[in-house]
Amino acid sequence: MAGVSAMVLVAAALAGCGGKEEAATAPRPVWVVQPQAGGAGAALAFPGEVHAREESPLSFRVGGKLVRRAVDAGARVEQGQVLAELDPADQALQAQAAQAQLAAAEAELARSKGDLDRYAKLVEQQLVSRSTYDAQKAAYEAAAGQARAARAQRDVTRNQAGYTELRAPRAGVIASRQAEAGQVVAAGQTIFVMAADGGREVAIDLPEDRIRQFKVGDTAQVELWSAPGQRLPGTIREIAAAADAQTRSFAARVALDAASQGEVELGQSARVYLPQSNGDASLHVPLSALQRGEDGAAAVWVVREGKALRVPVDTGKFGSESVPVTGALQAGDWVVAAGGHLLREGEPVAPVDRENRPVAVAASKPKAD
Repeated sequence: MAGVSAMVLVAAALAGCGGKEEAATAPRPVWVVQPQAGGAGAALAFPGEVHAREESPLSFRVGGKLVRRAVDAGARVEQGQVLAELDPADQALQAQAAQAQLAAAEAELARSKGDLDRYAKLVEQQLVSRSTYDAQKAAYEAAAGQARAARAQRDVTRNQAGYTELRAPRAGVIASRQAEAGQVVAAGQTIFVMAADGGREVAIDLPEDRIRQFKVGDTAQVELWSAPGQRLPGTIREIAAAADAQTRSFAARVALDAASQGEVELGQSARVYLPQSNGDASLHVPLSALQRGEDGAAAVWVVREGKALRVPVDTGKFGSESVPVTGALQAGDWVVAAGGHLLREGEPVAPVDRENRPVAVAASKPKAD
């Protein structure tokens, strides 16, 4: 009985070892991508955000207490629509004061005109000197000037009374709100930021070391983060003349085609792809795909015949997201984009794409040297 029990234990141990070996040889899922051509087909990707072509900060032309806010962020407004109002009491009092000053100035002008007419007759009769008449004429002209100034001031205060209403200069969407009812605001202080209807574009930053590769008018492709795989055509509309003092990057705007305007919303995150035309014959792989051996030599893992194979490569100038490589790598290879440090030569793998969907890798063998 003891011998039988020992044999059973040995068999169980062997069975357990066999199960571990079988689990170890199960294909490991790996994320794979195909290398990008380094010529005209290659593209650099830059993160960005969707903006309106015209984004206007809206403010009152006079200061005062904000008594009413008619819209909120995200509201659609039409041209001329009232967005907010200031307390009109102070402006109304200023208008009344200006009207009173105008009435006084006009009364003084009328009195000076009557005196001037009387002095004119007295001069004709030589009852007063010519110098006295000239003095009266100068007083009349001064009164006329005072009346004109008072009239202009009255018109200004009337306009300012109308400035207590903030109206939309054009149709659009309120992108942000920066003041609340009850707040005392100064003239020119931003109350809303409005994104006008019309053009939509993506704001990106171009790195300083690549700025000469791009120019206004270059084509681009825009991929929304909410719609991966769907690329919208666009064009570089503007590039800043100077780099940002802190980031050392150049702000740029990529305008979307008119047909794509309705497919984007303000504030959406996007990725802009800008092609390169530098005549580079190398292949580009993600930075995460590059591995370093114990000797420091660069290599990438590729999937061939369902197994991971290490392919040595020579690297070029590192980019922000990819690196050009040359060597035994082929354009049709599927390169392991992440987790290569966990693989072993010849290990069975199950290639998947970014969405964790299986990838059908063609059965190919490396070409003989």
